[in-house]
Amino acid sequence: MSEAVDPAVRARAVQAARGAAPFDLLLLGGTVVDVATGELRAADVGIVGPLIASVHPPGTRKDAAVVEDVAGRYLAPGFIDSHLHYESSLMAPADYAAVVVPAGTTTCVWDPHELANVLGVPGVRWAVEASRGLPLRTLVAAPSCVPSAPGLELAGAEIGAAEMAEMLSWPEVVGVAEVMDIPGVLRGTAHMTGIVGAGLAAGKNVNGHARGLLDADLQAYATAGVTSDHEITAAEDFLQKLRAGLTVELRGSHDQVLPGAVAALATLPLLPVNLVLATDDVFPDELVAKGGLRDTIARVIVRGLSPISAIRLATLHAAMRLKRDDLGLVAPGRRADIVVLSDLATVAVDRVLVDGVVAARSGALVAPPARRTDAPTNTMKLPAQTADAFRLHVHGVQNGRARLRRIIGNRFPAWGEAEVVVRDGVAEPPPGHAVLTIIHRHGRAPATPRTCLTDGWGALRGAIATTIAHDSHNLLVLGDTAENMAAAANAVIAAGGGMAVAEGGAVTALLPLPIAGLLAETPPATTARNFAALRQAADRVCDWQPPYRIFRGITGVSLACNAGPHLTDLGLTDGGTGDIFDPAEPLPA
Repeated sequence: MSEAVDPAVRARAVQAARGAAPFDLLLLGGTVVDVATGELRAADVGIVGPLIASVHPPGTRKDAAVVEDVAGRYLAPGFIDSHLHYESSLMAPADYAAVVVPAGTTTCVWDPHELANVLGVPGVRWAVEASRGLPLRTLVAAPSCVPSAPGLELAGAEIGAAEMAEMLSWPEVVGVAEVMDIPGVLRGTAHMTGIVGAGLAAGKNVNGHARGLLDADLQAYATAGVTSDHEITAAEDFLQKLRAGLTVELRGSHDQVLPGAVAALATLPLLPVNLVLATDDVFPDELVAKGGLRDTIARVIVRGLSPISAIRLATLHAAMRLKRDDLGLVAPGRRADIVVLSDLATVAVDRVLVDGVVAARSGALVAPPARRTDAPTNTMKLPAQTADAFRLHVHGVQNGRARLRRIIGNRFPAWGEAEVVVRDGVAEPPPGHAVLTIIHRHGRAPATPRTCLTDGWGALRGAIATTIAHDSHNLLVLGDTAENMAAAANAVIAAGGGMAVAEGGAVTALLPLPIAGLLAETPPATTARNFAALRQAADRVCDWQPPYRIFRGITGVSLACNAGPHLTDLGLTDGGTGDIFDPAEPLPA
């Protein structure tokens, strides 16, 4: 649904288009990127209030209160990021806007899934309120999976059909956010049927998270009412999902997928209308350096997509997905969200208009918004931990040997077993293995440490602790020794949430994230620098092996909705089967 425009303003825009009244703003001398026709055409653009009133031949009108010279520039529609989490950039809405608007993004579809998993519906309400009055149009998707794997993890809250219906009644909420409980959808559980049904009843989009779904299960998932997906892993599932009619949100956060996806597009007779671009998850240093969606557009161009096609995915296609006839084109009657580009191929942004006002020039907002002071903090309901909390205590074995379940790999983990030496009831990690511990931090259950072995991160030289741990965001610690793990964990606990690295029993880097244990209170540039310093410290602890053994991957090792072994605050789980095991329980000999 389009945003309301004052009838008097629209009437004035109509008269301005006819030449019977002046424009408020006139953009002179530019080249319009027409993503509807695929043309690049010289035209001037007349604006009244928040509306484009006229796109007309160059030089034919001069009557305007303000004239903006855009000679030699390209005029593209404002970029629409179709799926993202501000939390991944560790920034509250005002800070996020300060970074992405100067890079051309004027509309975002934010799934505040992480805030909801810590705070529930009040967290989503705060997300809506904190997004008001910004030069960035934030459309909120109501988190559907809180927790993402019911019964396998305990988040800070729970959201069911009643809570979903409440959120969908808010005008700022445009749909149901990514439906991650795939087994629940396919089995038709009452919980997921109610949540998806609430979205369908509201007439709003039901967005998906269909990692690994192909063939019959993919068809069933779509038939249930889910209409999009961003979990693309290869060209085959990319094409299957397009052919299944899902809107595919091709995301910049998974760069390794882009070449195959663009190559697959070249095999099709036309550019699918059900394809859009998104960022999903972008860390703060990368966001500040590259601008978010602007960078994704530039990278698909480098991979072989034409600049007009790439921009079309991020504008017109996205607006169509959102059922927003007022966005997505530089055309009369649309909102005057316009990106002025100095170079089309590299997507070099010169200035940005939002609702007919120049909101950013030369990489900075013209009028930065005030930063809020009412953010939710004090969400670490967890005392300091002793080193013993991070030791793998084997049940029933004091000294000797035992066989334990372990996690093989990282991004796509598999079940494995490891034979360990047990001394004084504690397992000694075999060579090449690390220890992984998760502790409930939301105060809804005892803070009982759950610890297992994993070979997916190699032999570590320290520990990394984080409260960004998808999707329940409990305290996650990965490390080599109990002493290093305790040092990193306690630094995070004392900071009210965040990330820390420890070596030699001492903390070497700390990034406080006091807002829900997920977001920083510092300005974007400071957050980016602090995060970069923390990542550099992590580089000394782990030998990364892209594309999957990467720093980003640590925050996803507890993503229990996905198939394969994932450690949560309840145990060692498998989202594909629903199994849950005590990782400290020895396997039969």
